[in-house]
Amino acid sequence: MIQIFYNKNGQIELSENVGTLKMINASDALWLDLFSPTGDEKRSVEAFLHTTLQSRAQAEEIESSSRYYEDTRSVFINTSFLIPGPDDYNMESVSFIITDSTLTSIRQVPLRSFTDIQRRLQFNASLYPSGLHILLGILENRIDLDADMIELMSKEIEQYSRRVSLGEDVNEEFLLDINQLQENTMMVRENIVDKQRMISSILKSDKTPATVANKLNILLKDVSSLINHTNFSFERLEYLQNTVLGIINLDQNKIMKVFTFVSLLLMPPTLIASIYGMNIKLPLIGGNWDIFVVGSVMLISILSALIIFRRRNML
Repeated sequence: MIQIFYNKNGQIELSENVGTLKMINASDALWLDLFSPTGDEKRSVEAFLHTTLQSRAQAEEIESSSRYYEDTRSVFINTSFLIPGPDDYNMESVSFIITDSTLTSIRQVPLRSFTDIQRRLQFNASLYPSGLHILLGILENRIDLDADMIELMSKEIEQYSRRVSLGEDVNEEFLLDINQLQENTMMVRENIVDKQRMISSILKSDKTPATVANKLNILLKDVSSLINHTNFSFERLEYLQNTVLGIINLDQNKIMKVFTFVSLLLMPPTLIASIYGMNIKLPLIGGNWDIFVVGSVMLISILSALIIFRRRNML
């Protein structure tokens, strides 16, 4: 699927027919959005831009030289967009190509940032006079969504912390939930750092006009604040995880303390029972009251051990 935004008599028109590229000039094309494009759509865009589009494998490269590079006419940018799911998050690669004043985007999944900018572009085209401005609009919208995502994660961390403070049952499943939240936080931070590198590269480029430098600096400050927030959230999760592990260890120690205490209480009567169970002549036996005498001695030993433990605050 392709969506072509182009100027026609001072108005922004939208076309989803790849044949439109043969009827417009390159200077009129504002944004070519390729969503799961076919081979014919890719070849038509390459012929229109006189450049080569990036493959999905190139977009997923993690090396800095592959994430951002330029040639004499175009700027190639590869980045990742985070898609939140019910349990975990996914990273989807997106490619951008800026050729003169035209932005070309290549993606495989629907993204809210793109939908929002497309709606704004048709509503108020004066805010996006070039492809670079559209790209900055997408990044600004994406950063706002990331900020909302981080805020929701902070609220979720707060709920977990409140559950621990209220003394709710913390078990293995609770600990696994915290671990999953840590993984999501790391992915959010990785996604934001990728945007920071991308914006810094655009800012340092000779092809970037001075008119957008101020907006890029503002975006960098926003990204830096989000990175600090994610670092704080991760530290909270580590503290919460250590607290939960400490509570679990305390509960286990209490159980072991009970077993140890019971074992210690039974040691004296066990010793007495084993002595009087020997097949030899022993004192205090030989009458009808032997069972009561031995039982009383065993009970006295248990009570004596109990009194000693209580006086030494071992219970």
